[in-house]
Formats: sequence, structure tokens, C-alpha cells
Amino acid sequence: MKEQKNYAVSCQACSLNALCIPYSLTDDEIDIVDALIKRKKPIQRNKLVFESGDKFSSLYAVRAGAVKTYSVDQEGNESVIGFYLPGEMFGMDAIYSGKHLNTAIAVENTYVCEIPYNRLEELSGQIKNLQSHMFRALSGVISSDQQLQVLLGKKTAEERFANFLLNLSNRYQKRRLSPILFRLPMSRSDIANYLGIAPETVSRVVRRLQVSEILLLDGNDVHILDLHRLCQSAHGRNKNRDEQNNHKYPLLK
Repeated sequence: MKEQKNYAVSCQACSLNALCIPYSLTDDEIDIVDALIKRKKPIQRNKLVFESGDKFSSLYAVRAGAVKTYSVDQEGNESVIGFYLPGEMFGMDAIYSGKHLNTAIAVENTYVCEIPYNRLEELSGQIKNLQSHMFRALSGVISSDQQLQVLLGKKTAEERFANFLLNLSNRYQKRRLSPILFRLPMSRSDIANYLGIAPETVSRVVRRLQVSEILLLDGNDVHILDLHRLCQSAHGRNKNRDEQNNHKYPLLK
């Protein structure tokens, strides 16, 4: 019964509603939106939310847990596209084509809200600011994709990983959680895939940042010890200070 209560929580009672729903909606309008949302049982770790090629019918928002999206090429190689945390929407890539281009799976036990797209379109014509909110959400996805291309194209392994941590830090802060103490729900290999570097390179970067007393990583628990220096690492500004450690922990580009 406790589990049933968890995934049946309404939008009004959800602590993340400010991230999913426009601030300007009235309580009655939130109730209308709430009525169309499907809340399913928790999706177990490594289980599908949707698969590449599936017909598009809904958008999704993470309520708890985390979701990974990825694509697979003709040779069977997986490319991680993105990670989604509580309060974040995904599945928007399928709006244009009418089918999902990527696969989405839970990286840990996850609750999602399913939002039927045809009903959302109808409500967007009735509820002021709902459509503009969806456009902003879509714009955020596009912006994130563009930032990833810059990240992968011009930065070293350490800069990529530091930027990745800072991105997560900002996202957790938006959820009113600690920006310096948080958990990585995804695996090291998924992080490496997403950043376009080898898993062993991620390990070397982590060791270097820990030796430099910039962060602590215990399993998947992150403690950013020096946020300012992590920002410097993200922009390649700690190279001189940590030069003495280069022979111990060389980085691959």
C-alpha cells in the first residue's frame, strides 16, 4: 500500500510541480492537467520506458529515480544521448517523426509521469501559458544538445567530466537539493560513453580531482570540496596548479 501511495501522488502534492508546471496556472488548471497524467508503477532498474521505433503517443517526466536515453548503431554500438533527473521531461525527440528515435531505460528504480501528447495539445489551446511552457522545455532540450556538442568537440577529458559534474550540481540545486553533495545514479561506463571518453580515463580524472582536493567520490556519492576550482577545471584553468600530478594520472583526450 505504501508503494501505491507513492506513485499516485497528485501534481498539487508533488514537490517537483514547479519544474513541470507553469507557475501561472491556477489550482483548477493544475487539476485539469493532473487528470490527464498517467502514473504507473515504478519501473525497475534497466527496464524500458520506451524503445527506439516505438510509436510516439506521450511525453514523460521523471518523478523519482533517473532515466537514460541512448541509440544503437548498425554495428550494435550504444551511444548515450542523455540522463534525466526528477522534474525533467523526455521523449520530445519523437514529436516531429511520430516515433521514438532513441531508447529510454531506468538507470535505477524510477517513477515516471506519462503525459498523452494529443490531450496536452488540446489543453494548450485552453490553458494560458501551457503551450509556451512546453516550448521552453523543448528549447531547453535543444540547448542542452548544443552544449553537449561543444563539450565533446573542444574539451579535454578533465574539462568534460568537470562540466558534467557542474551540470548535475546545477540541476540538483534547481530541485532545492545540495549542489555539492549528491549521488550519481548512472554508471561510470555510461558517463564515459556520454562524454565520449574511455571508462579508465574517467577513473584517472576522478583520481586526479581527488588528489587535487577538488572532490571526493565514494562509490556513486559525490562531495564537491571546492566548487570554485571545479569550475576552473571545467575551463582548463587548473593545469599549472596540478602540473606536479600529471605524471601520476595522465589524461587522454
